[in-house]
Amino acid sequence: MATWAKRLAGVRGVLLDISGVLYDGGAGGGTAIAGSVEAVARLKRSSLKVRFCTNESQKSRTELVGLLQRLGFDISEDEVTAPAPATCQILKERGLRPHLLVHDGVRSEFDDIDMSDPNCVVIADAGENFSYENVNRAFQVLMELENPVFISLGKGRYYKETSGLMLDVGGYMKALEAIMIGDDIVGDVGGAQQCGIRALQVRTGKFRPGDEHHPEVKADGYVDNLAEAVDLLLQHLDK
Repeated sequence: MATWAKRLAGVRGVLLDISGVLYDGGAGGGTAIAGSVEAVARLKRSSLKVRFCTNESQKSRTELVGLLQRLGFDISEDEVTAPAPATCQILKERGLRPHLLVHDGVRSEFDDIDMSDPNCVVIADAGENFSYENVNRAFQVLMELENPVFISLGKGRYYKETSGLMLDVGGYMKALEAIMIGDDIVGDVGGAQQCGIRALQVRTGKFRPGDEHHPEVKADGYVDNLAEAVDLLLQHLDK
């Protein structure tokens, strides 16, 4: 404990995660974790600055803050950083028009965003909206874009509710990310990269040693064969 005390010296502010730290979610809205309401109050009575962050993407920030207030927390919207409002700011700054694959509870965050003729895809923890049809449509939008832009409001693998662990958006995000594995440095690798897709070249088929020094196209990586490519992909799957 003494070691930790030394490392905490000089702290002037506290950034608090919300789900799993302040409360545990559930079908009935959730319950405050024992002692967390008073702990936040104690921090706010101190000289420390207190802010909150969340990767919650099934509730709007307004709904989330309202829930926390009902549970007894002293918290306001301007103290909370959440992925949907941050994403909306990015969309506006970059002139992006999203195709949304999100939960109905967070869709209101995008009410003032232009979604005509989408030039990017935004996904969140969409819950039951993660049907094959909806995921496939998001995939089709990405593949139709000359310069695909893919934004995920999170990459968690799972989260905890009172009913147990739940599959999060990370798995679906990985499913929609793409990489090309091919043997043709120009047709396969170059073609994929022009579409914004990463590409590996296998040293089989059309591959020639000079491909690794091509004057115009450089693969994101070179592997001896497909088996090695799969080994690499699986090793980095959860990273």
